[in-house]
Amino acid sequence: MTKRAVVALAFVGILAGASPLLAHHSWPVDTSRAVTVSGTITSYEWGNPHVMMGLEVKTQSGAIEKWNVGGPSTTRMEANGWDKNTLKPGDVITATGYQFSDGQKVLRLDKVVMAGGKEMFLYGRR
Repeated sequence: MTKRAVVALAFVGILAGASPLLAHHSWPVDTSRAVTVSGTITSYEWGNPHVMMGLEVKTQSGAIEKWNVGGPSTTRMEANGWDKNTLKPGDVITATGYQFSDGQKVLRLDKVVMAGGKEMFLYGRR
């Protein structure tokens, strides 16, 4: 194999390895209005690419809605004071963020208010 072929194969390998990074995209949310939901944490998944939480929200009619709420990477959340022990199933929170544009009960979090009133931000300190 020629040196040129080896370089070309290496370049293709680098591009193939980087393609998952290029596939990452922004959340398809409606940023024209913030949505706030309050409920009980059912799951807390501390991992990348996004920290995700399951949330059971009781509606005004008494029905239970299941929401998926989440934030950025663990690194960005750690920079805002979060860690894998910040929440646990059973905790009650109020979550504010932006809902998926198609109406799914998925929220890209901007802020969480803990039961005791402590505010935790996800995208930058305030």
